[in-house]
Amino acid sequence: MQDFIFYLKVGWEHIISLDALDHQLFILALIAVYAYNDFKKILILVTAFTIGHSITLALSSLDILRVPSKWVEFLIPLTIVITALDNILMKGKQNNLMKVNYYLALIFGLIHGMGFANTARMMIAKEQSLFVPLLGFNIGLELGQIVLVIVILVILFFLLKLFKVNRKDWILFISSAVFALSIKMTLERWPF
Repeated sequence: MQDFIFYLKVGWEHIISLDALDHQLFILALIAVYAYNDFKKILILVTAFTIGHSITLALSSLDILRVPSKWVEFLIPLTIVITALDNILMKGKQNNLMKVNYYLALIFGLIHGMGFANTARMMIAKEQSLFVPLLGFNIGLELGQIVLVIVILVILFFLLKLFKVNRKDWILFISSAVFALSIKMTLERWPF
C-alpha cells in the first residue's frame, strides 16, 4: 500500500507541480471550448489523456518504447500549439472541435507520457510489479487533472456569470495565450 501511495503522489505532482506548466497548458487548451455544464464530457476527455499517458508509461517501463528526450521535450509543447491553434481556427465549429479533442487528448497523451518515461523507467524498474506503480501514478495524474479542471471551470463560471465575459472571447483569449506560451516553449526546445 505504501508503494501505491508513493506513486499516487508522484502522479499528482506530475500534473499539479509548478514544473508541470506544459501539462497544465495542454489541459487548459483542451478544455477551453467546454463549459462548466460539460463536466462529464471533460472527465472523459482527461481520462482519454490519462489512457494515452498510461500506454506510453507502460511501454517505456517495459523497455519497448524509447524516444530521445530532446524530441519528446520538443513534441510536448508542439501538441499544445496544435491544440490551441485548433481552438482558434475552429472557433465557430465547437461541436466538431469537441469531437476532435477526444482524439487529440488520447494521441497527445501518448506524447506527454513520454516526458515522464525516463524517470518512470528508473523508478519502476526497481519494483517487482508494474501494476501497482502504474496504477498509483495514473490515479494520481487523473486526480490532479480533475482538480485542475475544477479550478478552471470555477474561474470560467465566475467570468461568465459575474463578469459577463463572452464565451467566445474566453475561448479566443485562453487559446491565444496558450498558443503564445507554447510556441515559445516549442522554439526553445527545437531539437536541431
